[in-house]
Amino acid sequence: MKRDNRIFVAGHRGMVGSAICRKLRAEGYGNILTRTRSELDLTDQRMVRDFFQDENIDHVVLAAARVGGIHANDAYPADFIHENLMIEANVIHGAHLAGIRHLLFLGSSCIYPREAVQPMKESALMTGPLEPTNEPYAVAKIAGIKLCESYNRQHGVGYRSVMPTNLYGPNDNYDLMNSHVLPALIRKFHLSKLAAEKNWAAIGRDETVYGKIPPDVRSALEGTPPEVVLWGGGTPRREFLHVDDLASACVFVMSLSDGDYQKWTRPMRSHVNVGVGKDASIAELAEMVKGIVGYEGEVVWDATKPDGAPRKLLDVSLLTRMGWTAGISLAEGIQEAYSAYLLGAAE
Repeated sequence: MKRDNRIFVAGHRGMVGSAICRKLRAEGYGNILTRTRSELDLTDQRMVRDFFQDENIDHVVLAAARVGGIHANDAYPADFIHENLMIEANVIHGAHLAGIRHLLFLGSSCIYPREAVQPMKESALMTGPLEPTNEPYAVAKIAGIKLCESYNRQHGVGYRSVMPTNLYGPNDNYDLMNSHVLPALIRKFHLSKLAAEKNWAAIGRDETVYGKIPPDVRSALEGTPPEVVLWGGGTPRREFLHVDDLASACVFVMSLSDGDYQKWTRPMRSHVNVGVGKDASIAELAEMVKGIVGYEGEVVWDATKPDGAPRKLLDVSLLTRMGWTAGISLAEGIQEAYSAYLLGAAE
């Protein structure tokens, strides 16, 4: 990948896409092309095809997706599978029709079976049933991997896939109706800290910035004393990767020559896991966030809510052998994320 290459980043406003844009610019890639959804609807096949035909693009980064936590995946399964399938099929096929030979597809660790051997190797793909709470989203992401593999096999292009573990960091989604676990923990602990201080004005400003506070969370805030209520039992284990580390890994993978990428990912030129190789229980994560936020109240676990998969830890040995490792510790990353959260709430 050359510094003057024209690179289209789909999903540049999201957490992942914005981090990749920042990393590319920091590395001297100044010819970055972006479009908002109002300018280019990636679910519209004709619009995507015409866009790629009209622009002289060298590389595509497909970071656009419909994403969300357990609640959102469970409540809107049709939306998740339909929208993600449409986006990836349109972008990958449209890139091929326009003669674009290099594309990076962003997937998710949820592609692996619920009971996969831990840590999960790339070879675990499609070896067992998926986690039911996010199966439609996982199926869509598996389809994206297979699209890249199939276009590589049939057309000899260099389409690559990276599968990140759970992400967090700048530009994260803190809407409690559809956020992932770590941003949800940060917001819940922060709101309960404010409630304990009876700072209802700050809670109102937070709701304006980060979205409506659901009735169950508000009820916990208004308790005497306020509580933090968390889903499940806290036993599931998860791995967390700072989005700036993911962006670094993406640029690393994009920069590999076709020969090097094929050498490492034979025989299918398939996907590569991106993570830190360490996990923590949700209860341990909650204690870490509680300490960083400075909340001193009670934590209540609601066992009537789903836990999700019992453990999700990626085997990142392939990417390590290729020459990349994560550099941001979990404690450092959460502190940075909380600081960014506070800045957003103060605006």
